[in-house]
Amino acid sequence: MPLMPRIQLTLLVGSYAQTGALGKGTMTDRVRNFQDHAPKYFPLPHPSWRTGFWEARNPWFVDEVLPALRARVAEALTP
Repeated sequence: MPLMPRIQLTLLVGSYAQTGALGKGTMTDRVRNFQDHAPKYFPLPHPSWRTGFWEARNPWFVDEVLPALRARVAEALTP
């Protein structure tokens, strides 16, 4: 990471990446509280076939997290 000083956003995809960067906790709690890790990190569930079931149990993900992710990525890509 020191060799890439201009990184504006790191997506932590899945529980292993989140645990490595943020320490202990549940993936659902970290994703739900994504603002707690801003602006450096953005925790997300791993995009596997099981994510569909997880999203069905956590409708706030599509309503709250995805719009914030889109906005944050657009901000990071804007010169």
